[in-house]
Amino acid sequence: MKQIFTYGNYLKEKFSCKVYKVGINISGFTCPNIDGTVAKGGCTFCENDSFSASTDEVQELKGFHLNLDSKENPFLDKQIKQLEIQFDAISKRQAKEYGAEKFLVYFQSFTNTYAPFDTLKALYEKALSFDNVVGLSIGTRSDSITEETLEYLAELAKTNEIWLEFGIQSVYDETLLRINRGHDSANVKEWIIKSKKAGVNVCGHLIFGLGGETQEMMLETSRAAYEWGIDSVKYHPLYVVKKTALANEFNRGEFTPISEELYLDTLLKSVQMKPENVSVQRVTAGIDDDSLLSPKWCRDKNKQIKNINAAFKKIGLKY
Repeated sequence: MKQIFTYGNYLKEKFSCKVYKVGINISGFTCPNIDGTVAKGGCTFCENDSFSASTDEVQELKGFHLNLDSKENPFLDKQIKQLEIQFDAISKRQAKEYGAEKFLVYFQSFTNTYAPFDTLKALYEKALSFDNVVGLSIGTRSDSITEETLEYLAELAKTNEIWLEFGIQSVYDETLLRINRGHDSANVKEWIIKSKKAGVNVCGHLIFGLGGETQEMMLETSRAAYEWGIDSVKYHPLYVVKKTALANEFNRGEFTPISEELYLDTLLKSVQMKPENVSVQRVTAGIDDDSLLSPKWCRDKNKQIKNINAAFKKIGLKY
């Protein structure tokens, strides 16, 4: 049985210990297709309040949003405090429960390069100053990063583990338009290649089951992402949650979610064509609460992983 090269394998090989990603949500970050810069409402599958928390700091920053043209950030100190509190709590739990020894700070929610450079620099450098932090993983969009920020990250990458996580989703512009993405496939390709050339690691997010796409289209997205040179990949099935534009499509009968059988087959074929050096960070996704409308198979993560491993086993692979 051949073990699929996972991100955990990659980190353990590089650092010779258990390295965990600490997911951080910083208030004040948003997306250009939420704030109206390129579109309104966000991607059709995104519940825009889903990243919100109810801490005092979050409530104080409610309604405050940064973008690339923001001239000042009066809440930077509070954002740094959020970062400190979240990292301390999550890293301690990961160390206690999983034996984590070192950490990557994962700027996870919304678009984490979509802010003035001085704000980004302050947050990134604070994160790198924490004990046992070996680097950063930064979730972003290809239309929301500047040359200045990339140049800075490239400098950090000389002495730290630096990753940019780009939402590729699909290489078909008609699909990106349908999901209200706000940019085209050429833009993603450009910034992935630029990031790689600069020496920054790239993780690509792929979604299977987007409206109107055939399996061949999904696999073509995988092929293109691999050709662009991504270092790691996250595979997601498209599921429908309440309070989204996609939920409206679903309720009108205009969207049919991907079946588990088709998702498994597409996942297997995508993994089989994946270059050996590309690590796998995620093989599925879902949510186990009453906000999930469909498909129901996305509710139970443990069952999903069990079924995925059973499918992999048939072709001699293990996740």
